[in-house]
Amino acid sequence: MNESANKPKWLHGFTQDYQSVFVEPWSAYTGAILLVIIMAVLMGSGLFWGVFGGLKLWGDYLNNAIGLGSVLGIKEQLESPLMHRISLTNITLVLGAFSAALLSRQFQINRPPPLEYIWAAAGGTLMGIGATLAGGCTTGGFFVPLTFSSASGWAMWTGLLVGAAIGLKLLLWTMEHITWGCSPYPVWPARLKKWYPWFGAVVAIFILLWALNWWHSGEDKKAVRALLVLAGFGIGFVLHRSRFCLSRVFREPFMTAEGEMTKAMILAVALGAPVGAALISYGTVDPYLAIPSRFWLGSGLGGLIFGIGMVFAGGCASGSLWRIGEGHLKLVVAVVFFAWSGSTVGAILGDFGLLTPDFDIDFLDGVAEITGLGFQAFMPDMFGGWEYSLLLTYALLAVWYIFIRYNESTSRFTVF
Repeated sequence: MNESANKPKWLHGFTQDYQSVFVEPWSAYTGAILLVIIMAVLMGSGLFWGVFGGLKLWGDYLNNAIGLGSVLGIKEQLESPLMHRISLTNITLVLGAFSAALLSRQFQINRPPPLEYIWAAAGGTLMGIGATLAGGCTTGGFFVPLTFSSASGWAMWTGLLVGAAIGLKLLLWTMEHITWGCSPYPVWPARLKKWYPWFGAVVAIFILLWALNWWHSGEDKKAVRALLVLAGFGIGFVLHRSRFCLSRVFREPFMTAEGEMTKAMILAVALGAPVGAALISYGTVDPYLAIPSRFWLGSGLGGLIFGIGMVFAGGCASGSLWRIGEGHLKLVVAVVFFAWSGSTVGAILGDFGLLTPDFDIDFLDGVAEITGLGFQAFMPDMFGGWEYSLLLTYALLAVWYIFIRYNESTSRFTVF
């Protein structure tokens, strides 16, 4: 007799609902919609979702710990990881994915073959370089800028497409020519698996109490970050439940011709762009706070390098974080090298003055930031209004959808 047969009948319905919400995977489209809702709440509070800035802070701490901070000119006194806005979001994102993985009993320490650690280090390093050049990862350099109507998002999109295709070709070559380190380690048994849902609930309650404590702390800074604690947790939870990964958005069409994740991303941008336009128009959020000053050189080149790196790493920035939450050790290595290279390359480029901002008060009817890698490209200012900006956004989304749908039917652009 199985365990469910011993349960009272009135519990069966609750068990089924639990399975539907916390165990069965959500569709990528559900994940896309929920992400847009969370992002809209942040934008309505004058905030935005970012990942790379927090990873760079972690890299700064790492460089200081190994003695490179003084050589690179990184200041000794750094902001606390729990007070830094993006770092805090990253930490709670991991906890959100961890909670979701426990509630679904899908948490598992995953040890990949030795070669995968090398690819993780190489991929993470390339992602750090690419994110530094682009002024953000697939979240802060691509997704968020598109919801803020920035052309830099489309420039990085172009680079990511090319980089993902090149990365897959390189990965295919390594699979054909390198055989060392391909045998996986034995899987560690999960002896406490039956208790995982209770552990996951404890993590969720801890997050709620943390947010409430900061909200009622009487400190404005902590009150704002209370929202980020909940938002980060929610993002991580949604990413895990829907398996939403921005690296898959660009990788899967070229690898397997599967386009569901890409179409979900198209839906997210299609929903997020008008929401962003409305909030920006009402003055709720300043668009220039989330627009990288990298159009077009930094965005395009950074996207290309990032695209290659995320293929070898097996995840982008947010994708790596939520997969760490479910126990993937390879992604731990990828994030460490991502953070370290982002900090190191950022310091080096800063020494050359490429990241030093300049401001032109007459630029595009507003105050735009300009660096040696580009400028802040806000499309409504560039095109004289929202009409042409949104029209171009939807036209490019339509072209992307047609390409993906055609490739799903023909597999013409797959590299495997």
